[in-house]
Amino acid sequence: MTTKALAKTTEVFPSLFDEFMRPWEERFGNGGFWGKTLTIPSANVVESKDDYKISLAVPGYKKNDFNIDIDGNFLTVSSHKEENKEEKDAKLTRMEYNYSSFSRTFTLPDEVSKDKIEAIYEEGVLKMTLPKKEEAKKMAMTKHITVK
Repeated sequence: MTTKALAKTTEVFPSLFDEFMRPWEERFGNGGFWGKTLTIPSANVVESKDDYKISLAVPGYKKNDFNIDIDGNFLTVSSHKEENKEEKDAKLTRMEYNYSSFSRTFTLPDEVSKDKIEAIYEEGVLKMTLPKKEEAKKMAMTKHITVK
């Protein structure tokens, strides 16, 4: 069904990556790679008669941190965030760098109206609305058929 196609993501890559990183985590502890946890944001996909709604849990970001691109029938949400922090006092200078990124790709069903997709970021959640085309809405009519 189309909902399954929409919800299908590239989650196989994080598990392969986790397997690759397992020796490093065993050597340096369970804090992930150099004490940083490698994650991909959780996603919820809900289908209604009129649209699909995708929500990604991404706290700590700003709306300008996101890239949302459509390529054919693929919707990709990604972010590359870099932070530099410098502390100085009379005897010490300390600089810290933090880099985080993720990418999630969803397969879009044919009934999605790609030119009307909207996104909003509020309270740590990126919410995208993917409206269905008018002809898809008409085809979504439900009817009960009585067995004779």
